[in-house]
Amino acid sequence: MNRILLIGLVGLVGCAPDHIALRDMGSFHIGGRKVEVSGKPVKDLVFTPGGVPTTVDLNGTYLVESMYVQYFLPAKRRGTVPLLMWHGGGLTGVTYETKPDGGEGWLTWFLKRGWDVYNSDAVERGRSGWAMYPDIFTTDPVFMPMAGPWDRFRFGPGAESYAAHATYPGMQFPVDGYDNFLRQNVPRWTSTDAPTIAAYTALVDRVCPCVILVHSQAGQFGYRVAQARPEKVKALIAVEPSGIGDAQQTARLAGIPVLVLYGDFIEPDARWATIRRNNLAFADAVNKEGGKVEVVDLPKVGIRGNSHMIMMDRNSGAVAEYIQAWLARQGLFQ
Repeated sequence: MNRILLIGLVGLVGCAPDHIALRDMGSFHIGGRKVEVSGKPVKDLVFTPGGVPTTVDLNGTYLVESMYVQYFLPAKRRGTVPLLMWHGGGLTGVTYETKPDGGEGWLTWFLKRGWDVYNSDAVERGRSGWAMYPDIFTTDPVFMPMAGPWDRFRFGPGAESYAAHATYPGMQFPVDGYDNFLRQNVPRWTSTDAPTIAAYTALVDRVCPCVILVHSQAGQFGYRVAQARPEKVKALIAVEPSGIGDAQQTARLAGIPVLVLYGDFIEPDARWATIRRNNLAFADAVNKEGGKVEVVDLPKVGIRGNSHMIMMDRNSGAVAEYIQAWLARQGLFQ
């Protein structure tokens, strides 16, 4: 009996109705390039206490800027194309896995409903690995202290709110899981956009046609990859995108349905109010070219209290239902 059938049987025999049944799962790395590094000193290092010294020569050829992808394929597929999940800045694919408070993440939510799901760690993040800087990554990594996300991701009003753990009224992020959220934060670089877009484009070339779901920093990646491969992207869902696509190529998005979602507490935050205005202007430019960009402020459709980390909020299931219904209207779910 082959492995795929065994995976399906494990999910189908004697389990709860919502148990995940898979026809396959796995992972791969994609993209990257070779780089020559020279001029580094040669050293003898002891890696383990009491071990034998090893000569370490950092000069040579490196394969860098590849991306890690993990996939889960349900036994009963209902999404007509795969769903690709791309995370935001300073984060990894863990964004879509189990939520910081232990609740169900979007990866398993959509998987249970019959979507082939591909979840990535972008270039430089998580299991995609680092490269030397400034030789390859030309800028220093950027780190975020514990207080950073509280204000930046709209859990509370202003930087000073972290000390008191003061939140916006009705805010849905599970603050009891805040430290768990911090544990998944990783450094980011400001000089890796081009290789990240290249890796995501390679992923689209490999597994698409598809739907792409992006968050925050990945907004610009989703737009730009869709502009590069409009025939392969059947829909784009942008969850609080912090960036836009190529303003000179808006017509290339005209044939792609796009859903842009924003959470709550936008207007009191000058930074996010500006980000949203910039994205609205980009959406308007696409729609003037005949595009189909729909911008939804979740409070206006009755889904309230969302932070920037919408997929981790307590009401993330309601947002997932909204996305699912929208995808069904695009004819992408059967």
